[in-house]
Amino acid sequence: MHDIRLIRDNPDAFDAALSRRGLAPVAAQVLALDEARRKLILAAETAQAEANKASKEVGAAKARGDEAEFARLRGIVAESKAQIAAMNEQAKAQDAALNDLLATLPNLPDPSIPDGKDEADNVEIRRHGNPRNYAFAPVEHYEIAGIKPGMDFETAAKLSGSRFVLLSGAVARLHRALAQFMLDLHVDEHALTETITPVMVREDMMYGTGQLPKFGEDSYQTTNGWWLIPTAEVTLTNIVNGDTVDEATLPRRHVAHTLCFRSEAGSAGRDTSGMLRQHQFEKVEMVSITTPDTSAAEHDRMTRCAETVLEKLELPYRTVVLCAGDMGAGATKTHDIEVWLPGQNTYREISSISVCGDYQARRMNARFRPAGGGKPEFVHTLNGSGLAVGRTLIAVVENGQQEDGSVELPAVLHKYLGGKTKIDPAGKLV
Repeated sequence: MHDIRLIRDNPDAFDAALSRRGLAPVAAQVLALDEARRKLILAAETAQAEANKASKEVGAAKARGDEAEFARLRGIVAESKAQIAAMNEQAKAQDAALNDLLATLPNLPDPSIPDGKDEADNVEIRRHGNPRNYAFAPVEHYEIAGIKPGMDFETAAKLSGSRFVLLSGAVARLHRALAQFMLDLHVDEHALTETITPVMVREDMMYGTGQLPKFGEDSYQTTNGWWLIPTAEVTLTNIVNGDTVDEATLPRRHVAHTLCFRSEAGSAGRDTSGMLRQHQFEKVEMVSITTPDTSAAEHDRMTRCAETVLEKLELPYRTVVLCAGDMGAGATKTHDIEVWLPGQNTYREISSISVCGDYQARRMNARFRPAGGGKPEFVHTLNGSGLAVGRTLIAVVENGQQEDGSVELPAVLHKYLGGKTKIDPAGKLV
């Protein structure tokens, strides 16, 4: 949500910022609704003041026995009440229309990020590790001999339809080990607070983080009104929904491992093979709640938390800053981390770490009390994957694949696998 005062003060700058996302000017429409709302409120207040004055005069006319004046004034008061009620209803309608419009507008891009329309215009800021040289042609995860027995798409399709997978045996254990490793790393080394959250939320929680109203088709809703979370960003961020917290309690840093659900409505035909893009998946999500003057540094910190996961797994990656046209609606700045997938011979996104400024906080009405006193201010919110578990599994098995169909596993995972170090060509942990 945007601060209407900023749009009033500089509508041209607001439109210019949104134009970087490829959007047409909208400030004039916003201000027209705002002006109509304010005029109606002023008119209602003026009419109420006049009605209050007339009400006092009604009593005076009654006291002096002036029945004609009493009747006239009482008629004015009654008519004013009806007019005031109508103006208040019109003002509420204009206010709702204004809020509905503001709720659909994305966040303003940070001035530091590059211009551009799509991922081709993103800018690499660093990379780590070198892709391995193979003496054979590497294949995608679902084609590796040792992985095939534990990655069953046909049975999953029978159970649930397309874009689901049934993991079993060594692959299922590897998936669990990755999630456990990520949680331990973030809790023990990065000082995040492990949090277990619901995966079904009320509609206003989806609104608070910006999934609604514009992106409802990307998520699933139950028949009784709950929404299945597309990411634990929704639950973790909304912990402070409606709250005013003390600055001394910030930053608040949470991490959660949850199931996530996405309809993938806008991705028809993309990544239909394998488990890269699924309707149900697991993710280890990081969320930070900060003050405005610390959110930029927190963004860099969270990015390093995610990068460290890949470094410990010995996976090559690169980090890019997204251009204005490629960012999610709630973000003002986003770092994408892309892991090397030898089966595709390219880097693919495995984590997006975004700073949202006060965009979500305004929707949630989440504030903090400054330590030095003064008026409460909106918090800043940040979120990022640390990491998507399924995509990390893909990266681990593709980078560790051997010519005989076995998979060498990263050393950091061995203790989570009972000392086993690889998946053999038959799909067994050995």
